[in-house]
Amino acid sequence: MIKNEYLKSVMEKVQQRNPGETEFFQAVSEVLESLEPVVERHPEYQANGIIERITEPDRIIKFRVAWVDDNNRVQINRGFRVQFNSAIGPYKGGLRFHPSVWEGTLKFLGFEQIFKNSLTGLPIGGGKGGSDFDPKGKSDMEVLRFCQAFMTELYRHIGPDVDVPAGDIGVGGREIGYLYGQYLRIRGSSESGVLTGKGISFGGSLARTEATGYGLCYFTDAMLKANGKSFKDQTVVISGSGNVAQYALVKATELGAKVITLSDSNGYIVDKDGVDFETVKQIKQVKRGRIKEYLETHPNAEYHEGCKGVWTVPCDIALPCATQNELDEESAKILVKNGCTVVSEGANMPSTKEAVKYFLDNKILFGPAKAANAGGVATSELEMRQNSERTSWTFERVDEKLKGIMENIYAKSAAAAKEYGQPGNLVLGANIAGFQKVADAMLAEGIF
Repeated sequence: MIKNEYLKSVMEKVQQRNPGETEFFQAVSEVLESLEPVVERHPEYQANGIIERITEPDRIIKFRVAWVDDNNRVQINRGFRVQFNSAIGPYKGGLRFHPSVWEGTLKFLGFEQIFKNSLTGLPIGGGKGGSDFDPKGKSDMEVLRFCQAFMTELYRHIGPDVDVPAGDIGVGGREIGYLYGQYLRIRGSSESGVLTGKGISFGGSLARTEATGYGLCYFTDAMLKANGKSFKDQTVVISGSGNVAQYALVKATELGAKVITLSDSNGYIVDKDGVDFETVKQIKQVKRGRIKEYLETHPNAEYHEGCKGVWTVPCDIALPCATQNELDEESAKILVKNGCTVVSEGANMPSTKEAVKYFLDNKILFGPAKAANAGGVATSELEMRQNSERTSWTFERVDEKLKGIMENIYAKSAAAAKEYGQPGNLVLGANIAGFQKVADAMLAEGIF
């Protein structure tokens, strides 16, 4: 709960101006609670309206997307781009194609992106975009036509030095390729730095696909080592089965752990022998199938309907990698009761506010999303850098830089938590470390 009167007034204004946007309120509230000792130490932030400015997007672009399905029927979706803050660099953040996408969701994601991007130490601001279009069940040609229509509206608002979108839920390599192709068609010139997550053949970066999952494990490993622990011989529960979950599975296994679950929106699998990545890759990347198909080649595994039950599986380490608010207080209590001692977030804000409080109150090692989930955007910036240099780095070079960035994020978050009197509270530490870099840039640049 926010106690500082100034921050309480800012939160009230956010709620008045953005009615019904509960996820956005959740994200803003968490940050403002962390900033109470900061604004008391730095009155210049209040004097210059930094908090008011940082909670209001620079601009929100909303547009109609009209496209034709395979039955020659015109379909209408909504497209969005929230350009939240560019104080330290061009707007940077993914595009999400999912029926749940609306302005409130993207404001929450864009707000979180400001601090996540700041924590990387790289010169990128915060933004987010997407559409309520659902690629699931659509043909390749329908996805192509939608992407072309979407980019026909979006192209005028983005650029390598202005706003650089990437992928997110529902937007993978296929969609990025279609979007980039349409951008080139319209602009008539090659600007490979305008999108990240591209294919290797047209300016993409090696290790980008693996980056968020790998980065999650690098951050978690740094957190574990700082507390005298490691991944070795630990049982890990992972939710989700997209890129983040898949490559968290790979890296956690490499670091000596046994990952026993993955999930999708229908249910979850439990393989006590350790989930096999190659099988999951075939199901999800090649066939675009459902996780229950895992049992066709691994009959000793279990499948359970309903994805929430994944948190009832006993484990040492939990890595939520599916979607926002998937892990509530009830699930948090079950995890802790069953012996879980470490939770690190691979998705964007996958734990509810109540769950986070429960973890912190019970001294669980907790890695918040804006820190632990930053590997993807960090590697996207490395892709931008390669595009600017017109070169391509080796997988090993990108991976080494990613590892260093994630270890540095942990160190900065831990140091800020200690400086402000709450050692080990990485939620507070990440919020403060991410905020101060942006706030100081805004002070130096004046009102804009």
